[in-house]
Amino acid sequence: MELPKFLVADNSAFPDKIFILHTEYPRFLLDVENDDIEWFEDISEEEDNEEFDTEVANLIEEALDFYDAEMASLDEEE
Repeated sequence: MELPKFLVADNSAFPDKIFILHTEYPRFLLDVENDDIEWFEDISEEEDNEEFDTEVANLIEEALDFYDAEMASLDEEE
């Protein structure tokens, strides 16, 4: 099955939270409200470098852009 790169996620246990799930490596869950990240991967010290940090910053920006686009499309539907 092919998965989308990002998914919007919520949970009734956290009714005031909205998350973005990144489904590709490095997989993570991003709290949209405060940019907290929960990693689903063990990041080795070899990978944790400036290039990796730049890639992660870009992925977070992409995730937030995805969220904004999803919310805009919901507003248009109303």
